[in-house]
Amino acid sequence: MSKIIGTELPGMPWQDKPAGLNAPVWRYSANPIIQRHAIPNANSVFNSAVIPFKDGYAGVFRCDSRSVSMDIFAGFSDNGIDWTINHEPITFEGDPEVTKREYRYDPRVCQIGDKYYITWCNGYHGPTIGIAYTYDFVTFHQLENAFLPYNRNGVLFPRLIDGHYAMLSRPSDTGHTPFGDIFYSVSPDLTFWGKHRYVMGTVNGDASAWQSKKIGPGPVPIETDEGWLLIYHGVINTCNGFVYRIGVALLDLDQPWKVIGRSRNYILGPEELYECVGDVPNVTFPCAALTDAATGRIAIYYGCADTVTGVAFTTVDELLGYMREYPLEEEV
Repeated sequence: MSKIIGTELPGMPWQDKPAGLNAPVWRYSANPIIQRHAIPNANSVFNSAVIPFKDGYAGVFRCDSRSVSMDIFAGFSDNGIDWTINHEPITFEGDPEVTKREYRYDPRVCQIGDKYYITWCNGYHGPTIGIAYTYDFVTFHQLENAFLPYNRNGVLFPRLIDGHYAMLSRPSDTGHTPFGDIFYSVSPDLTFWGKHRYVMGTVNGDASAWQSKKIGPGPVPIETDEGWLLIYHGVINTCNGFVYRIGVALLDLDQPWKVIGRSRNYILGPEELYECVGDVPNVTFPCAALTDAATGRIAIYYGCADTVTGVAFTTVDELLGYMREYPLEEEV
């Protein structure tokens, strides 16, 4: 059995796998857990991140307004399912040159030491990666943007690697990127980023067509005794538009740009009505995962059809077992 390296979280959301299910991930029976009008001016609440905090959970949520303006909001929950989200977006403290808002979306949250770091797609003459930290999810201190435009899906690792902060990202362009590969970067201080390394890319042909258009990192990588478990999204361009699904890979613990294994099959894709119908149809987009080191349980929070938020369940053994049963063997 594989082991998650981390803390125990016995009260995390969980449902057992339904009998007879032939899939490594299963949905919460009461999805979606956050509806599109969860706060008064919301058009949609999706692609959001959560983390254990005090005796419950905190989160940073993408809430598009009814003018379809993109921003991120803090929220809290006792059980990880029922959320109270602030009605006003986060106000960041910092250099006005950096904190000036163009747009903000698709946050991730990562705890390193006593700080909770938030990364998101920040508008600064185009999409780039914003970074901020908080101790209490009330006051947020924004740092310098990690990269020049264009980049998206900045995801921090939950501890220093070889003495450096580490981040996965997906360089992009202004629109629906005609390329989409995951890269690894390091920083001594969360300001200056370098030593960029290629991790993995899209898959040409039909060996794994669901991830043929672009890919991007999802939740904070999960440390296991076998490597970093990476849950990510992949996109295919179909005759009816883009379809976003979720996949899994395993990265080397000490050199995370080296891929140990990767599944050719997706682990979750749009099937339910709330995943297939919404502002952007056919989207399952993961941004957060809760884990319990004692049991190996994982709860994945994901955006559904760019409209609402769902949660799904799995275990480290389910994911690694599925990856090994359906390995991506083609050189990519």
